[in-house]
Amino acid sequence: MENEWTELLVTDNEIEAEMIKDLLESGGVPVVIRSSKVRPYPVSVGKMGEVKLLVRKADLEAARAALEQK
Repeated sequence: MENEWTELLVTDNEIEAEMIKDLLESGGVPVVIRSSKVRPYPVSVGKMGEVKLLVRKADLEAARAALEQK
């Protein structure tokens, strides 16, 4: 269960997601980005535009604390 991933946040901005991922990974928190966006179409309506950042459950509190300091 230690490797179980959980949702940290949802955004519609891929660049923001990548920046948050870089921030957290620089602090030792692994991050996975899941996107529902359809390539090559720039559709970002509703759930099709969601970009989710996932962290391990064990790292969730550390990730939230890092984002609060941002």
